[in-house]
Amino acid sequence: MAFDFRKSRLFRALRNAMLAFDSWIDSSLYNAGAGVGGLWRDFSGFMERFHVRGATRVAVELACEALTLGVFGGLLMVALAQPAIRLTGASDWLKKTDLAVTFQDRYGLEVGRRGILHDDAVTLDQYPDYVVQAVLATEDRRFFEHWGVDPIGLARALSVNARNSGVVQGGSTLTQQLAKNLFLSNERTITRKINEAFLSFWLETHLTKKQILQLYLDRAYMGGGAFGIQAAAQFYFGRSVKDVTLAQAAMLAGLFKAPTKFAPHVNLPAARARANDVLNNMVVAGYLRENQIAEARRNPASPVDRGAEATTPDWYLDWAFNEIKALADSGKLGADRVITVRTALDSSVQKQAEATIDTMLRQSGPSYHASQGAAIVLEPLGAVRAMVGGRDYGVSQFNRATDAQRQPGSSFKPYVYLTALTTGKFTPTTTVVDGPICDNNWCPRNYANSYGGSMPMWQALAHSLNTVAARLTQAIGNGDWKRGRASIITTAHRLGVTAPLPDTQSLPLGADEVSVMDQATGYSAFANGGKRIKPYAALEIFNSRGDLIYSHDRDAEQPQQVVEPRFVNELVWMMTQVVEQGTGRRAALEGIKVAGKTGTTNAFKDAWFCGYTGNFVGVVWYGNDSGEPMVKMTGGTLPAMTWHDIMQFAHSGVDLKPLPGLSLEAETAPVVQLTTAEGGQAPRRREQLSKKSSEVLGSIETLMKSTAARRVEVDKPGPNFAGRPGAIMDLR
Repeated sequence: MAFDFRKSRLFRALRNAMLAFDSWIDSSLYNAGAGVGGLWRDFSGFMERFHVRGATRVAVELACEALTLGVFGGLLMVALAQPAIRLTGASDWLKKTDLAVTFQDRYGLEVGRRGILHDDAVTLDQYPDYVVQAVLATEDRRFFEHWGVDPIGLARALSVNARNSGVVQGGSTLTQQLAKNLFLSNERTITRKINEAFLSFWLETHLTKKQILQLYLDRAYMGGGAFGIQAAAQFYFGRSVKDVTLAQAAMLAGLFKAPTKFAPHVNLPAARARANDVLNNMVVAGYLRENQIAEARRNPASPVDRGAEATTPDWYLDWAFNEIKALADSGKLGADRVITVRTALDSSVQKQAEATIDTMLRQSGPSYHASQGAAIVLEPLGAVRAMVGGRDYGVSQFNRATDAQRQPGSSFKPYVYLTALTTGKFTPTTTVVDGPICDNNWCPRNYANSYGGSMPMWQALAHSLNTVAARLTQAIGNGDWKRGRASIITTAHRLGVTAPLPDTQSLPLGADEVSVMDQATGYSAFANGGKRIKPYAALEIFNSRGDLIYSHDRDAEQPQQVVEPRFVNELVWMMTQVVEQGTGRRAALEGIKVAGKTGTTNAFKDAWFCGYTGNFVGVVWYGNDSGEPMVKMTGGTLPAMTWHDIMQFAHSGVDLKPLPGLSLEAETAPVVQLTTAEGGQAPRRREQLSKKSSEVLGSIETLMKSTAARRVEVDKPGPNFAGRPGAIMDLR
């Protein structure tokens, strides 16, 4: 008889146990549900006591919504505040600009100051009351009432501006302006305004009102190269701020809004009109009565006559101050904070550069539709002698010589040609072909869509032929365009160009953006025989006791040889032909050998001339901040003419030095012997002739050159290549 487990005692025991367990679960769930239900009924009964209806309920609902929005708004505010918080992360944030720097030019003459002058004798408590009152009445009447941002003042400014259909009053508080001066730039963006607001709150919680006011008065730019109201009082009136009159205080207070526009040494009528507005503000704010300002109105302030000292090299000093701050941050200046710096600045060359650019823009800017220019002059080993960052520092402190990134056009081609020379495949007289060439759908073309056929390589550079630059790029990469461009980028970076130079097809023609300083640095390597330099301003730095604490020759990194001199020598000779026979003829200097390259970009947005002699390197740029096209300005026109006028002056009274590979005798006998890749030689200059014969032959040569120039029309631009908008044109 078979065993039946279902009838066994064990099976019945298991079944009963399972049924008991199931019953226990059901009972537990029921009891738990009943308990929760009881709790819910108790909670509902309790909450019923708070039940509201009608208007009360609306108020409660709105409060709840406001709380919800407040939570999310708070989270958003925290997120937006992060950039500002990071700016204040350093423990020495207040000391970052706590340098007092007196700048001298290369001859030891004081040219300006930057940073804060630590003068315990001129504290806020010792300012005349009307000095502080004039500032507060004009800049921030509710300074002692707001917490960094003033909604009432902002609303008032918006109302006034709306009634006058323009910006008449600013809504920024004094604290916001200080936050911008301490941490931010002058760019007009929403991001900057957000950071400015958060930084203002932060300043209000970390400093007293008195400290904020003192810092603001010490660090604001007041025009004329003066930072701080004490420096401004000394500059404009020749006295301490402790001793200024009410009329002078009003004129100083008027400078905060637009320091150059209202600077008395620049526009005295505008400065006096602005001072009168300040006096009116003091009456409206309740600081003074009408009879108390009458004398100041009748006898307005007049600045001291400083003559030529009125102009200061502000762009140069800003750049030099950043260099000094970097040296201080790296510990090279020790603990000294009050220092004197003798710079490489040549004040005469600086003034000539500023005046030349201003004159060129005033006379020719409208016809070319050009509004801005920039220039740098430096020695081949890096000492910067002059820097012009724009047309008017007071209108815009943005330094177009160091910070603006613009397309260099054909002025980039020397990097291409140098890379080709270093491959060993080419020399200046190697025959190259000017003809159609394409890299997939990219087909560069020359001006007027014409081609010159076979010619020596130096001639292709002299006439800035796009197809040859492209063909060289292909040859550098052994047929691989990308590899060729990578080698060119490496060469440019090795020479000191700091721009990233992304790999684009039109890179060999100057499509990638660089700064004026980049070009000056790269061309310095051509002028010094292949050494990479770092541009610098400081020659010597002294502490407050007069001790020498830094010398560039002793303490700075020295130039490094990065390209073999023989290749640089070949390129230098080729670039002299650009000036003598090619697109840069307007840059030629009388009796001085010049090498250089012109550059103009698509739609005439940028025009350059970059050149050098054995003594100096100079780079000139013209364009518009907005990127608007100019009217047919090429690098061989205004930039080359500007370069000529600056450099002709810079070489006055200077002992001439030869270009690499050339002797001073070559200054009057420019043709040098060069060996071609095939073992031949470049044409020799004829033997020395009599003076009369030389004059006759010179006349014939001039006639031949002018005829060739008319035929080729090297300065006449044309499309770079068809069907590719935005590409670079070869507009010398």
